Amino acid sequence: MGFALYITHPQVRIDPAVPVPRWGMSDIGRARAEQAARSEWARQLGRIVSSDETKAIETAEILAAANDLPVTIARDTHENDRSATGFLTPPEFEKAADWFFAHPNESFHGWERAIDAQTRIVSAVERILSDHDPKVPIAFVGHGGVGTLLKCHLAGKPIARNGDQPAGGGNLFCFDLANRAISCDWTPIEIWQGV
Repeated sequence: MGFALYITHPQVRIDPAVPVPRWGMSDIGRARAEQAARSEWARQLGRIVSSDETKAIETAEILAAANDLPVTIARDTHENDRSATGFLTPPEFEKAADWFFAHPNESFHGWERAIDAQTRIVSAVERILSDHDPKVPIAFVGHGGVGTLLKCHLAGKPIARNGDQPAGGGNLFCFDLANRAISCDWTPIEIWQGV
């Protein structure tokens, strides 16, 4: 049976003047994605699905180039909608993210609720996998918040930030396509050794 990866985009160029979904990768983030694209696991991928946010698409395109694959855009796999508050400085954002995970049934100042974002990402992944050949390794490229919500669901655990990726992004977790069991926890994309 094949495996699925949930991959988060690596480091981005933070620009308060640009809407967050349009932020691109930083030089460090791009270098990490390029290093991951040279790995054996990247060459095993047969399908790559990305959210429609710039940083995710850039990551997906670098990984897809390893196998000359197209990138499928799935608009409903976007990060939790945080547009209500606009740009938050990193310290403010970390406090907001703590609150978001700690109160999954409530909205942080107009943000999409964690429970709703989890329902959306789980439904999107299951819809995509419903017609996917389970022998073909697939990667979902997206964002840390919804990735953590998906991981909590697959693990059968309540929504909590202790399931979140390490700071900086550019991590992955792996799950089995046959039974959706998680086979590796968040691991930096450039050091994962594959299944």
